[in-house]
Amino acid sequence: MVTGELRRQVDKVWDAFWSGGIANPVEVIEQITYLLFIRRLDDLQLLAEKKAARFGEEVENPVFPEGYDNDLPSRRPYRDLRWSVFTNFAPAEMFEVVSEHVFPWLRRLGAEGSSYARNMRDARFTIPTPALLTKVVDLLHEIPMEDRDTKGDIYEYMLSKLATSGTNGQFRTARHIIKLMVDLQRPRPDDLIIDPAVGTAGFLVAAEEYLREHHPELWADAASRAHFHGPMFTGYDSDAAMARIASMNMLLHGVENPTIERADSLSEGHPGDDRYTLVLANPPFAGSLDQETVSKDLQKLVKTRKTELLFLVLMIRMLRNGGRAAVIVPEGVLFGSSNA
Repeated sequence: MVTGELRRQVDKVWDAFWSGGIANPVEVIEQITYLLFIRRLDDLQLLAEKKAARFGEEVENPVFPEGYDNDLPSRRPYRDLRWSVFTNFAPAEMFEVVSEHVFPWLRRLGAEGSSYARNMRDARFTIPTPALLTKVVDLLHEIPMEDRDTKGDIYEYMLSKLATSGTNGQFRTARHIIKLMVDLQRPRPDDLIIDPAVGTAGFLVAAEEYLREHHPELWADAASRAHFHGPMFTGYDSDAAMARIASMNMLLHGVENPTIERADSLSEGHPGDDRYTLVLANPPFAGSLDQETVSKDLQKLVKTRKTELLFLVLMIRMLRNGGRAAVIVPEGVLFGSSNA
């Protein structure tokens, strides 16, 4: 939980955005996430460089390679796109580097055809002035992001500021609850795991962490590694910003090409095939939906407009025989007070 000085630091960043003219809380969180993502990419490169130097080797698959980001006269060396470099530039130059070079590079970062590439295609830098960018960067410098639990707490606190969270379903599931659910289901190296309301990918991240901790044999087999970095993880969210944030979150946690898509799981064309072995979710139970927006396939199975019942039917349908699920449901679903 974020308390004391850390809470004040996060509040300062948030207030800087609001006073700088960005009042949409989702946009604030998205811009902060981009900047933290860029900072984390530089941290990963620094770790890789230290490891390579220790063993007298070259950095394998560097995040920031040698050379330049494009062939235009205004090109910059990839080194200038690193957080540790551009944050030392003058405000006007830093703003130009981030807006004209870092963000176009971010949109190209994922593998061609990957869900990351599709989600990041619409990523936009919306900080309006060099002065605001400089202020936000300086404030983020003061926030410790090395500890994974601290990063989760900070993000949780930011999400709690979403004024619209009561209506758009963007609820944050506490990490200890997510961990309990994942531990109970014990993900396996051959699982196909889906979250049909992925949000920021908290459940998928917890599942990959469980696999890293309990199944080190994953890395000894090329097919298992390919499965882990590809088809093992799937997530859907109707909010484009959440899908982008989830894609960045998974990439930062070392999953190279998960399927994270912007899609309404309850609408036509929903991910309803029965190939998944594990469902982990806390869907947005938002009451009743307009019947016109709900998939006809789901309506054939259950005559209801209640999202909690529609999601349960969807998730049952997603599972192959013998599949498992850990799902948070509202009070009443299990005890009879929720009906069509």
